[in-house]
Amino acid sequence: MVAPAVPEAEFIELFERLGAAGTSRHIGVNIREILRRRNSIEKRTGRKLALPDDVSIHSTRNLHKIEHAGRYDMEVKNGIVLVGSDAHYWPGIISPAHRAFVKFCKEMKPVAVIMNGDMLDGATISRHPPIGWEDRPSLIQEIETCKDRLGEVEMASGKAERLWPLGNHDARFETRLATVAPEYARINGVHLRDHFPLWEPCWSVWINKNVVVKHRFRNGIHAVHNNTLWGGKTMVTGHLHSLKVTPLSDYNGTRWGVDGGTLATPYGPQFVDYTEANPSNWRSGFVVLTFEDGELRWPEVVHVIGEDRVEFRGKTIAV
Repeated sequence: MVAPAVPEAEFIELFERLGAAGTSRHIGVNIREILRRRNSIEKRTGRKLALPDDVSIHSTRNLHKIEHAGRYDMEVKNGIVLVGSDAHYWPGIISPAHRAFVKFCKEMKPVAVIMNGDMLDGATISRHPPIGWEDRPSLIQEIETCKDRLGEVEMASGKAERLWPLGNHDARFETRLATVAPEYARINGVHLRDHFPLWEPCWSVWINKNVVVKHRFRNGIHAVHNNTLWGGKTMVTGHLHSLKVTPLSDYNGTRWGVDGGTLATPYGPQFVDYTEANPSNWRSGFVVLTFEDGELRWPEVVHVIGEDRVEFRGKTIAV
């Protein structure tokens, strides 16, 4: 429990007036402790603590009023941000990309870790009908697996900010409940974030106002080019599992379209029926963003090249 000198009623008033980061700054307590206390209060009382209308999700380093709901603004002057995407965590499987991601969290000491959507697969709550008699894990099995894998990332990433731009598969959790049981709205447990209190959910992360990390934007083989072309910013997305970096230069300089690939194994059981075991132009890995004096250097990818090996900066690394 955080700041016992702050009574619960005062904590609730601060949280609903200032938001998580504002409360953290006001009482001088780490934002993770603020989120833990919020979660504890919501679980015990059944009341959902609402964020203020004019304050959304903020960085603990810099508090900004945002332009629209669901956007998380942060500033990184010097440091590394790790971006993993599309893990589709599956019971009983720990992929090479996930092991590498945990290793890089420990060794690179990032200032932020972004899980860029589709950590949850949501196989049994899809709007799509089952394919034959496919064997799919239960939702509780998936949730517990996500807790285990993200817990490993939490332990490895130290004091890094932990952000989760939601993906279309993640959205299945609340979409299903909102569709079939709308009466349960705002009750603790019906939101995906209730089960992952150390991760800040959002639709997009904006770094230094010119790098946008979100699950998806454009589609198709030229998606990363079109993302940065039409977004006007460096865009780091997931969804398509392609793992690549595409520069775009114009009178404004150079920016990048980046696809974060997948933390899953491309031919894993999550996908075999969905793809009908066809060849997939997917690659397993993740993205390393390096900032120097507030500027993004050329985005880098970590690429899985074997069951226990990844490639990074021209070197093979055991995982």
